[in-house]
Amino acid sequence: MTRLRPAPEWQIAEWLNSDCELSLSTLRGRTVAALAFQMLCPGCVTHALPQLQRLRAAFPEQDLAVVGLHTVFEHHEAQGRRDVLAAFLHENRIRFPVGIDSPGTDGVPLTFRAYAMQGTPTLLLIDSGGRLRMQKFGHIDDLPLGAGVATLIAETGAIDDLRAAT
Repeated sequence: MTRLRPAPEWQIAEWLNSDCELSLSTLRGRTVAALAFQMLCPGCVTHALPQLQRLRAAFPEQDLAVVGLHTVFEHHEAQGRRDVLAAFLHENRIRFPVGIDSPGTDGVPLTFRAYAMQGTPTLLLIDSGGRLRMQKFGHIDDLPLGAGVATLIAETGAIDDLRAAT
């Protein structure tokens, strides 16, 4: 049996679309769908971010936390400004929380490095216990993603039922 590893904690410089700082520990108890993206990434803009918005609409917030991680590893001058990201989120009607990945001294963001990401978009699915269940670089179809999210949410419900019965 494969042992699931805890998801590395995010290292976020600032949050947009959130009244408070988020962390995996504050989201414990819910399934988390997090998308590492860049504003100038065509796959992020045309596919991954709209897909995350569909996830947000499809599942109740108490079951699924949807989070964006703006992780800039190239074109820092064009993408690295908070006001530009805030305008991008507003124009694209992205309302879920978005964390700005803390920059590393070598230009590689810290959360990006902690997950050994290959690029953007990268989708992370984290279960209610804080374990990384899926990390996918590139495109994933809606149907398998929705099934994976539903499975993780159902696992959470089964665990809650078991706890209540004991």
